[in-house]
Amino acid sequence: MAGVAPIPMDTFKLGFIGAGKMAESIAKGVVHSGLMPASRISTAPRSSGRQVAFESFGVKIFETNQRVVEDSDVIVFSVKPQVVKDVVLELKPLLTKKKLLVSVVAGVKLKHLQEWACHSRFIRVVPNTPAAVGKAATVMSLGKSATEEDGGLIANLFGAIGKIWRADEKYFDAVTGLSGSGPAYIYIAIEALADGGVAAGLPRELAWNLASQTVLGAADMAISTGKHPGQLKDDVASPGGTTIAGIYELEKGGFRGILMNAVVAAAKRSLDLSES
Repeated sequence: MAGVAPIPMDTFKLGFIGAGKMAESIAKGVVHSGLMPASRISTAPRSSGRQVAFESFGVKIFETNQRVVEDSDVIVFSVKPQVVKDVVLELKPLLTKKKLLVSVVAGVKLKHLQEWACHSRFIRVVPNTPAAVGKAATVMSLGKSATEEDGGLIANLFGAIGKIWRADEKYFDAVTGLSGSGPAYIYIAIEALADGGVAAGLPRELAWNLASQTVLGAADMAISTGKHPGQLKDDVASPGGTTIAGIYELEKGGFRGILMNAVVAAAKRSLDLSES
């Protein structure tokens, strides 16, 4: 796009405005993947504890967000939704069109971010908490003047902490309801499976480990085989066997409908919050 300076892919500097757990997860993933050295990453933590966390793997520490912006080509906003407007407005004089701006702030739309920054070289990204273990499910949407090269750069960055897809921002409330809130649904499922194991006579630790590994393995099968989940389910459920007996109980309890309703309810709540 004319007038937009390309970001130097091999030498660009990355800055985080907001030094919380999500910023730490992204930074760690980028460094540990070998995508870029920690010496090209900076942030300005507000507490000594957060400073120690980032210093532990070599990230540069500045005293102010202004210094982070000045030192960076790509700036990731990872602050709380209620303060992001004030933070962007405060930094606006430094947020030139030469810099690629990225937001991982929940529920804040591109149109508002672009308005506050006074330009649209912005990319909105919705990761989820498994970013902390390099297994994030992330979706991104490009602002008006973000280039395809910008999109590729951010896809590489967030690819270091999991998998990333590109989608229209209109889907982001549904994305939040599914992948954003979804880990919590799965934690409940793991806990319930483990409790079932205990009820059937298993020791608590063994039940918990089996439940966790079973969910991990099933997810990996779904991704790696490319088979429809229904087919994978059928592959396990032999006629008159143990699995179909368990599935029958899930169906009687409305298991599918409950999960569907959870996603829709979370998506609706995301929409309500983004419009408030």
